[in-house]
Amino acid sequence: MEIQQHAYFNGTWSDIASSGIKNKEKTNLVLVFGNAALLTEQANFDFLRSQYPGADLVFASTAGEIAQGHVLDNSIIATAIAFDKTRTRALSLALGNDCNSYEAGQRLFGQLQSDDLCYMFVISDGIKINGSDLVSGLNSANFNSIPITGGLAGDEDKFKSTATGLNCIPGEGNVVAIGFYGTSLLIGHGSIGGWDEFGYERTITRSHKNVLYQIDGKSALSLYKEYLGDYVKELPGSALLFPLSIKNVGNDMPLVRTILAVNEEEDSMTFAGNMPEGSKVRLMKGNFGKLIQAANEASEISVAKFNDVEPDLVILISCVGRKIILQNRIDEEVEATGEVFGPNVNVAGFYSYGEITPLKPDTKCELHNQTMTITTFKEL
Repeated sequence: MEIQQHAYFNGTWSDIASSGIKNKEKTNLVLVFGNAALLTEQANFDFLRSQYPGADLVFASTAGEIAQGHVLDNSIIATAIAFDKTRTRALSLALGNDCNSYEAGQRLFGQLQSDDLCYMFVISDGIKINGSDLVSGLNSANFNSIPITGGLAGDEDKFKSTATGLNCIPGEGNVVAIGFYGTSLLIGHGSIGGWDEFGYERTITRSHKNVLYQIDGKSALSLYKEYLGDYVKELPGSALLFPLSIKNVGNDMPLVRTILAVNEEEDSMTFAGNMPEGSKVRLMKGNFGKLIQAANEASEISVAKFNDVEPDLVILISCVGRKIILQNRIDEEVEATGEVFGPNVNVAGFYSYGEITPLKPDTKCELHNQTMTITTFKEL
């Protein structure tokens, strides 16, 4: 596997120190993470296409970019990958009248399914998609528990629109999936939040998919506002500081859910994932030390089966909520991953509106919020 990274910052493209690609025409894939406004500029698309005429260009807008141990804003990070033995295939679907979130996941997995499929990477619109339904669709035919990781695109902390795309200038409402094929690719993954739970465990008593109305028979929004105190004035953005831990019926493994929007008229909150009735929830709050340590632990888990072999590439997808709460300490969570991977491994990533990964090896993927989710790649 050969890798070349490029950064667009302050109006200029430059190369980032990486292993380099000897023959760019053999590049399979270019992952492009960046500021939404910059990604939609024709000149930036044209630059990448001219550099890699035969590669699939996959775009995702972000709430911040990650490259080689640093967190950036208002930039583009493009990671070009040329595999020696692994084949890739990328597909995109636009959500619309004939394709909802579940169907998008179902169709993409079905169309990429093959006997030699070994891994799938998924990038999705972060606003118009129901992340839980997308993941359910992906899992619906994944009988062999092929690892699937990825994330939902972001748009800083605005929560208004996101942009994703395949081989075109990105736009709203798209889901992109990349299938990886063969027996030469070693994949690792890890995901940990590091948030503290507090308060009583409560039960969701009224909801519809990802819209929450009542907890313990009372207004969920009113209850939530009681805990927010002065942060109420900053909703929905301040909700990133206080996510919810949720245990679905029949599953004791908690997931984290972030609020995307508040509807005062309907007295409801819309989350990045589904909030099924009967599920148990608790409020959460950030702990700087635990959040940073979680990134280190997720890194360790992601290389647990590498047997001390160094990855070729690491993709970090962390939640915008972590970025907001860590503020000027945000580099520390990326630096914590570097303590595991070392200074010579190629690293790329972004801050997202949701993360996709299995909770454990050989299990199906889940939608997560407020985690540091890591995928490691090594071509043998």
